[in-house]
Amino acid sequence: MGKKSPQHNRQGGREPDDIYAQSAGAIGGLVVVFGILGAIKDKLGLSLWATALLTAGFLVLLGYGAWKLRTSLLRLLNSQARPGTDKSATEAVTAAEEAENSVPAHPELTPALRTAGVIGKDEIIRADEATVTQVRTGTEFDFLVPKGRTYADVEKKLGNVAGMFGASRQATKLERSRDTERRARLLVLHGPPFSELFTPPTRQEIETFAGVPLGHDVVGQLAGVPTFDKASMLIAGMTQMGKTTLVNGLITCLLIAYGEFDLYLLDGKFCGLTRFQKVSRRYEASDDPAVMEDMLDELNARSDRRYEKIREAVQKRQKAPTFRPVFFIVDEAADFFAHDGSTAGKEEARRIAEKARSLVSKSLESGIGVLMLTQRPEQNAIPVMVREQFLYRLCLYVASEGTAKVALGDNYFETVAPINPTLLDPSVKGQGVLFAGGASTLIRGFNFSDEFIWSVVDEVQGRQQAAFEKAPESPRKQIIELMRDKGVNFLPTLDIAPVLGVTDPRPSEAGKEVAKMLGMKSEKDESSTARGFKLASLLAAETSGV
Repeated sequence: MGKKSPQHNRQGGREPDDIYAQSAGAIGGLVVVFGILGAIKDKLGLSLWATALLTAGFLVLLGYGAWKLRTSLLRLLNSQARPGTDKSATEAVTAAEEAENSVPAHPELTPALRTAGVIGKDEIIRADEATVTQVRTGTEFDFLVPKGRTYADVEKKLGNVAGMFGASRQATKLERSRDTERRARLLVLHGPPFSELFTPPTRQEIETFAGVPLGHDVVGQLAGVPTFDKASMLIAGMTQMGKTTLVNGLITCLLIAYGEFDLYLLDGKFCGLTRFQKVSRRYEASDDPAVMEDMLDELNARSDRRYEKIREAVQKRQKAPTFRPVFFIVDEAADFFAHDGSTAGKEEARRIAEKARSLVSKSLESGIGVLMLTQRPEQNAIPVMVREQFLYRLCLYVASEGTAKVALGDNYFETVAPINPTLLDPSVKGQGVLFAGGASTLIRGFNFSDEFIWSVVDEVQGRQQAAFEKAPESPRKQIIELMRDKGVNFLPTLDIAPVLGVTDPRPSEAGKEVAKMLGMKSEKDESSTARGFKLASLLAAETSGV
């Protein structure tokens, strides 16, 4: 029982005879090695350690030579065994790279983009991946940037690229492709932008535009914003730069693009927005800050009613209500934030600024868009807390970069491919930098003829009249019919009160009751010193929603 089987000896350990044999062999090998070393030492006259090192080095070299010979023989045998594979994977990649590098570089784009810092010194724009086309207004380059780069690399250096082609940033336009991020389309104009006057768009072109057009870009295509839902706009520029003409074109496009909406106009120039008075729910020609505050109160109250309906829908798990669009447009807005230095004036300016900020921020959800125009885009002309709320910015020619920052945002010149409004040609009226969606576009506003604007206004007024005739009877409809019978466009509150059965002898209280019955505030008219109601405002209110 104490003996181990042969099988155990093979699996669990070595046979004693094997151990003895290997030990004897090792001892013999050492004797031979030392014998050889001794012979070499006597022959060369070296020390024992030097002889050992020299012998070891020789054996290493001999082993490397044997390994190299074996590897070469195996490679030769494998190549003969597979005659179809005459190149390794590395050799194939190298050949492909050499073939790609053998393609000629585009002689104009490659040096221009290298110097501009778009591509590296060892990169090229391939001649077979670029086309140059002469168009009506300039030269168009359509090309692919090298692998590892994108359209954005060109956009970041667009000013430098323009300089390489002897043009200004204003005279270049860059478009991206939908098929690959590497493709860029660069247009370099032959002359200054808007050297030729583009024809205003037709009604059909406005209707089919994807959004609301504001003007033409440098090649004559319509340019604008995708929507004014949940968005507001600040338009700034020095006097006589074409702001009022631009906003008249904008309102005309809104009337066509949106169809039905409520328009509130505060005309600080007294006659700049008069063309649209007939279709406005409320029109005021005034530079009085109190008028601005009153309109802000009305619109903020309307916004609050809309938010209440939104909350009710959420609480009842109903679909969110759809509201009729509302636009509040203020010309010469800076005048309404100014004060006379008195304590009362400063307090009034503070209230107006807070109410304006509230309205602009609320417009994001309540469907009320605010557009403000100013010819004084100085640092404090429009309070910062109001300016920060505007999603869209449009800046016409201004004299300083600081003024441009006020209009377009303090960090505007740190954005991608900015356009400097101080470099615009002030003789080109209505030309400005549109900054929307993080991108800058040079546009020129539409200069519609009065006949075209009037035709659009008359059409809208006709739709309002048709809607009025279908509306159910109400105190407001009763007064509208009364005013039409009298042939007047304005009626004082004291003349309306008896018609509606208001008999309170106190004028102020009677005015409040009449305003409540009509669902709107009274206003002033140039034809009367008393407050009352305008036919256009009553008609717009009767045909509008919440």
